[in-house]
Amino acid sequence: NIVEDEEAEAEVETESEDEFSHFEDDEEFEGFNPREDHEDPDEFYNEPKARPEKATPNPPKQPIKIVNIPAHLRTNWENYYMEIFMIIGIIVYFLNFFTGKTKNQKIANQWFNSHRGMLESQFSLVGDDGNKNMEDIQEPLTKESENIFTFWCSGRICCEGMLVELKLLKRQDLVGVISTAMKPAHDQVHVRVDMSPEDMDSFIFCIANKKSSLRLAKEMNDLATYCPERRPADKFDIPGSYFIMSEVAEVASAMLDAKMISMFRKYPDAIDTIHFSDQFTGPKPGEDQQPLELPQGKQVLIFVFNIMTGKDKTLEEAIEDTKPLMQLVFYCLDKVKRYKLSREAKTKADKNRTRVTENHWRSIHAVKAEKAAEEREKKRREIKERIREIEDPEKQRKMEERENRREKKKSQPKMKQLKVN
Repeated sequence: NIVEDEEAEAEVETESEDEFSHFEDDEEFEGFNPREDHEDPDEFYNEPKARPEKATPNPPKQPIKIVNIPAHLRTNWENYYMEIFMIIGIIVYFLNFFTGKTKNQKIANQWFNSHRGMLESQFSLVGDDGNKNMEDIQEPLTKESENIFTFWCSGRICCEGMLVELKLLKRQDLVGVISTAMKPAHDQVHVRVDMSPEDMDSFIFCIANKKSSLRLAKEMNDLATYCPERRPADKFDIPGSYFIMSEVAEVASAMLDAKMISMFRKYPDAIDTIHFSDQFTGPKPGEDQQPLELPQGKQVLIFVFNIMTGKDKTLEEAIEDTKPLMQLVFYCLDKVKRYKLSREAKTKADKNRTRVTENHWRSIHAVKAEKAAEEREKKRREIKERIREIEDPEKQRKMEERENRREKKKSQPKMKQLKVN
């Protein structure tokens, strides 16, 4: 028994020793530094602690560790190539806009200054827009957009005025620059002369290159109505692929005299379109936009010239080449004033205009009749719908008979009764 009691006491002592052994395990408390003083002096303020004061040594400084950043978090310019391209594209677009805008303004000013003396010798006022006083006009050239510039000339015999429109390439538009590079085009000068009604006879004549003639024959109302047929200009010995659209054959022979043919030979690519008309109403309206009233035609002369700049010709030389073409405008203006149709041509032209007027009113009458028929049909359907909604069969039958009698009466021909005394 004594031996057993000693073994039991030994076991108790062993257990008591192992009870707090886990406090000595370094892995039990992570981040715990046994050398640091973790006792709070204020924790047991009733029991003062007597211990000698001694300086606490500073903790050793830990070295700075450089963390390795993963590759996907590093600054890599290859991941932003789309954003870079967009920024470059925006910068190029704005640079092209300002350079193209400046160049178009320079071309317009240079053209106007080069032709100003000639225009002032022909017109008493150059740069009149019709809305300002003469004293208020400071800049004759009006800027309609970044590539379109216009000015109005007035004060000349046999014409009400002349509108000059400079339609330059869209150099301020990057898409337009790319389109021009793929499909070459030229700066153009559009001249429109409004003739006085008594100074132009009844005829329509147009000569244009192949591309413009196809477009004009489809889009312009007067050409599509009076002279849609295109004939080659070979018999007049005009170089290039020009086509003639003339209402009366003798007009083409009269207009294409020796001086005009010489201009076509000298500037075969600069002359785009020459269009004379006493029934000019602009582009042809769509099928759903037919006017109820017959549009009043205007007497106009329209000229379209190309400014032929290229590798072998500078801008100054191309602008100088348009001066004889502007002289051609004034020559044609005086020629149209003097020209008179023969009796047969005048009769044919008047018949054409009468036929066009009758066809217009006939088409308007047909449109009105169609609308009236639709309204009557709509009204008849509404009446039948109201009859169906009547619940009383007898009343419904009487209403149907009344409507049938009314429709039968309307369909009968009207007869007048004459009383003979």
